[in-house]
Amino acid sequence: MIVFVDIMQKLSDAGWSSYRLRRERKLPEGTITRLRHGQPITTETIDVLCCLCNCQPGDLIRYEPGEGERR
Repeated sequence: MIVFVDIMQKLSDAGWSSYRLRRERKLPEGTITRLRHGQPITTETIDVLCCLCNCQPGDLIRYEPGEGERR
C-alpha cells in the first residue's frame, strides 16, 4: 500500500500555504483537500509537488505492505 508522508507539512516547510497554492493556482482546491486527508493523488500532482518542494517522489510517498499482501 502506498502511504503519503505529511505532504502539507512538506509544502509548508517549502513556504507554500494552502492559501498561496490556491492564489497562485498551483493546485486546485480538490487536490489540496485530497492531500489533507491522505487520499490518492495523480502522478501529475506528485510532479507538481516535487517541483514546489524541490524533492524526489520518494520524499513524498513510501510503500508499506498491507495485510495479506505479498512481499
